[in-house]
Amino acid sequence: MRVFMPLRMKCAVIIPALAVAALLCAAQDKKTTAAADPDPRVKVAQPTNHPDNSWVDNKKYVIGDSDVLDIDVWKEKEISRQIPVRPDGKISLPLIGEIQAAGLTPLQLQDNITQDLKAYIDNPEVTVIVDNPLSHQFNIVGQVARPGAYPLSESMTVLDAIAEAGGFRDFAKETKVYVLRPAPGGIRVRILFNYKKVIKGDDLQENVPLKPGDTIVVP
Repeated sequence: MRVFMPLRMKCAVIIPALAVAALLCAAQDKKTTAAADPDPRVKVAQPTNHPDNSWVDNKKYVIGDSDVLDIDVWKEKEISRQIPVRPDGKISLPLIGEIQAAGLTPLQLQDNITQDLKAYIDNPEVTVIVDNPLSHQFNIVGQVARPGAYPLSESMTVLDAIAEAGGFRDFAKETKVYVLRPAPGGIRVRILFNYKKVIKGDDLQENVPLKPGDTIVVP
């Protein structure tokens, strides 16, 4: 037997149901909008992985093996490129082939490339920048505040390097610091450094100037 519901009762049931559905849709739309449009007040951190080359002086810096060079030839995209210096100290470019880079300043290399390109291009305009000075870095590891690789500026010593790395951590063995320095034949020479003596003015010869590739170890 069929039971007929009065019209007014049907409306009373349908209208609240529609209202609930509308509220659910509105809530879903709000979530979607919030996900698509992040809060503009929140600043998204951008990666800063590019090496620091601000200290490189194009007139004085001497290019070394493994340095990454940015070579730009105006209006010549086929020649312009970013290129590392090979272990033999050379780089290769279209048209001119191999050219010596290590041992020269960026300005000297720029002039040499310009001269070689004159045989192929009228009035070439060349710019050479050291994008990543990998050959002029030192490493510091162990019990310092900020271990890692750092650019090696002129006349930097072991004491300067420790300060650059934020100083010693609480349990650092300040009298047992040493420098590992690359030497011919693939070996490394150990140079001792007693921090406590050096800061007192004793054994100042231990505060040696750093060289490219040095690693300072702080036990």
